[in-house]
Parts: sequence; structure tokens; C-alpha cells
Amino acid sequence: MTGALRLGVNIDHVATVRNARGAGYPDPVRAALLAAEAGADGITAHLREDRRHITDEDIARLSAELPVPLNLEMAATEEMLAIALKHRPHAACIVPERREERTTEGGLDAAGQHNHLAYFVDRLGAANIRVSLFIEPEPAQIEAAIRLGAPVVEFHTGRYAHLAEEEQAAELKRLADAAALATKNGIEPHAGHGLTFENVVPVAAIPQVRELNIGHFLVGEAIFTGLEPSVRRMRDLMDSAR
Repeated sequence: MTGALRLGVNIDHVATVRNARGAGYPDPVRAALLAAEAGADGITAHLREDRRHITDEDIARLSAELPVPLNLEMAATEEMLAIALKHRPHAACIVPERREERTTEGGLDAAGQHNHLAYFVDRLGAANIRVSLFIEPEPAQIEAAIRLGAPVVEFHTGRYAHLAEEEQAAELKRLADAAALATKNGIEPHAGHGLTFENVVPVAAIPQVRELNIGHFLVGEAIFTGLEPSVRRMRDLMDSAR
């Protein structure tokens, strides 16, 4: 199966820059709108417990102003569930979260947290919010997603991204095998974390993967070239892989 590959642009770190000075700029909603104009199929934003970048007001504005779907990254907590049910984003990706981490450090242990996660998957799904689980590309985690009834999984590509090029083949195979297993069981596979212009094409070439979510690199590249050219180039690279 080879089909269109969607690009979700994560605008968290536009908010990180804004919050560093406590000013009202740069505006992550403006960044989201520019990304959509440049070819993003959706926007991802992670509302963390400590509100270190995206804020509740950002989520409210994104929900009201975006012309493309919003993917809300969230921890499996009652607070975040209430926010998701209030704003009804197109999608909610449940991610692991530790307050002291700089960024998400790995996939969710869906296999070990089945009883905890089941409640959140059911509540979000009942609200017609597409539920995704951010997991490692491992059979045990995919099997857990199947048992939970999650329609989507997003594979953590951080390990792949941090390996030297000559060491990436085995991890790419692991990602490809996981995507095939998910698809075989009716789950739509996505991928993201650490993807750049230099390493995105092999992941984008995995035929079952339907969406890539990319943020930090694009926001960083925008400092040098602008956000729209960065998103367009990423879009072109992804399209070339298909």
C-alpha cells in the first residue's frame, strides 16, 4: 500500500521562544496558519502539565482558527481529558510525559498501562476524537494498541534519528515491520520525533506510514530560511519518497 503521506507540523517550540521572554510573540497560531498555507496537512500541539510552551489559550485559538485538523498531544490525565473534550480536536495523541524531561524521551508503555489507558481511549473515541498512541515500534506495544481499540499509533522515531547513518538500516526495518503489523491489524501507522531534511526520506518511503509529525527541526530551520520554505521543502522531500 502506497498512498498520500500527510505532514503534521508541531508548533510547540514557537511557543517556547515566545515564553522565553514572556512576550506575546512569536505567535504559535500565526506559525500554524503559515504552516498550513505552505502545505501542512495538520497541526500538532502538546499541552503539557507545566505549560512550558503551548498554553490553554493557544489550544482555544488553534481550535477556533485552524483551517486544517488539530492534533492535540496529551498525557493520560483527567485534566487533559477535560481539555480535549472541551475543544474537540480532530485527534488526540496520548504521549508519556515526565515534568523533568526536555522533550518526549520515548514511547508510551501501552502494554504495561492497559487498564489506565483504556478509560482515556474510550472517552476520547466516544467524543469522535481520533485517538493515537505514541509508542515504540515494537510488536508488544502494537498488540496493546489493538486490545485498547486505538485506531492510530505513532511510532517514536527518536532512536532512528539519533543513530549514525550506517547504523540506521536495522531500525528502519523495525519501523517498517511495525507499520506493516499495525496496518495488517487495522491500525493506521504514523511516525515522528527527530526527523530532519537529512533523515526523513527513508521513513517517508515506508509505504504503510500515513502521516509524519515534525516540529522542532522545522521551527529551528525557520530561523534561517523562514517557516514556509522549511515546510515546503519537507513536504517536497516526503512527496519524493512516494
